[in-house]
Amino acid sequence: MKPGKTGVIRILHATRYSIKGLKAAWLFEAAFRQEVLLFILLAPILVLAPLALAERLLMFLSLSGLLITELLNSAVEAVVDRIGADFHELSARAKDIASAAVFLAIIQFIIVWAALLCQL
Repeated sequence: MKPGKTGVIRILHATRYSIKGLKAAWLFEAAFRQEVLLFILLAPILVLAPLALAERLLMFLSLSGLLITELLNSAVEAVVDRIGADFHELSARAKDIASAAVFLAIIQFIIVWAALLCQL
């Protein structure tokens, strides 16, 4: 195991790296910016809609899951692009699978939100 920081210092450094990653995603990933704006636009519904706590949490988790999936997709794309611009079947497969994960997260988000909002 690689020696490194431990305890609170490790947590502080990890937090700094996470914030750096969020900034990079905001600066370089249009899809992430769009999904953050979607999150901001839909946040009032989470607060104001007459829903049970469990329903609100389900809606929040489906929306935040979309953001998380987009971050992972962006990370896969960055790593693959770092390797090189030449076409390689495995690189294309990795990018396509990561994109498919985002697609499924979007479908999940739509189904959850539609099912819960249609009952109002």
